[in-house]
Order: sequence, then C-alpha cells, then structure tokens
Amino acid sequence: MASKRHHTTAAYATCATAMHRRKSRNADGLTRGEAAWQVAVGCAALGLVSLAGGCAPNTAAMPVIAKPPSSPAEPVEPTASKPAGTATLADGHRVRPIGGQQLGQASYYGPEFNGRRMANGRRFDPRSTSVAHRTLPFGTKVLVTNLGNGRAATATVEDRGPFVQGRIIDLSPRLAEHLGMVVQGVAPVAVVPVELAEAPD
Repeated sequence: MASKRHHTTAAYATCATAMHRRKSRNADGLTRGEAAWQVAVGCAALGLVSLAGGCAPNTAAMPVIAKPPSSPAEPVEPTASKPAGTATLADGHRVRPIGGQQLGQASYYGPEFNGRRMANGRRFDPRSTSVAHRTLPFGTKVLVTNLGNGRAATATVEDRGPFVQGRIIDLSPRLAEHLGMVVQGVAPVAVVPVELAEAPD
C-alpha cells in the first residue's frame, strides 16, 4: 500500500503543476474554465493509470509450475527377447528354449469352454495342459512363467487366441491353478517355445 500512495501522490502533484502552468499561459485561446476542465480530465486518467500500476501483482516474482508429463494410457504390446538357457522345472524335467521369449498377460479358459472343440479339432479338457496362442504352430511346447511369483509350467499349443489386446496366451484351469493366478484371473507371464532336454549323465 506504500507504493500505491506514492504513485497516487505523484500523480496529483503532476496534475497540480500542469494546472498552474495552464492557468498562467493559456496560450491556445481557451477560456479559463475550458482549460481547467481539460487539465482535470488528464489528471484523472493519469491517476487511474498510476493506481492500477501500484496495485497490479508482481508477476515476475511468481513461480512457474511445470505440468508433469502424462503417462501413456495405451497398453504395452508384448515384446520378444532372446531365449534363455536350459531350465529345470519343479517336476525334474529339463527344457531347452527353441524360440524367442514373449512377454504379456495370460488369462485362462472359463467353464463355458469345457468340451468345446478347439481350433485343432480336439475337445477342450480343463484338466489338460492345453493353451491358446495366436501364432505358434499347433503342438508347440511352451514354457509359461508367472512373473509375479516365479512359478512355471510347460504346456501345448492346441487352440487360437486370446483376442484381447495385451494378452498373449490362454491357459487351461489346471495350468492357471499351478501358476497361482486363479484368483486374479490375469497375470504377467513370459512364454518361450521349448523342447524337452535330456538329463545330463
């Protein structure tokens, strides 16, 4: 408010000086009343400008807050990487990767698919190790690893699917139970085509 009073006082002082000079000269032929009216209007405008300048916020001192970058909303597509080395499963079987690793989400068959024919012509058995994959040939053995808990199991591709973005494999209920994903229904997995490896001597 001190700056506001300073600007206002300076404006009125300038107006008083201008009015005094206007009265003493009056060289443009105007009457005293007309000259005083013009000076008063000019002083009022000058006072408003000074008052607005004194009360305006100092935007130079205000900090600029940057907008944080938004995270991508679209789901991440499955990625492939080089196959890992020979792995030994909990049941003692050894498997050797023969293809690239695929990362994505796994789901499992619901009870309404029990007994239905799969893409290879066989009927689906919920107690089997059948899985559905979009591109791997029928009969391909795959190693499916639940990335959330580290559990793994081998399966056989016998059907096509899933056709939901972000999902790369559908499992039988038996496999889903073994991998510990029945409750959540969907789990992050790694899928690798494998072949059975002979046990070392």
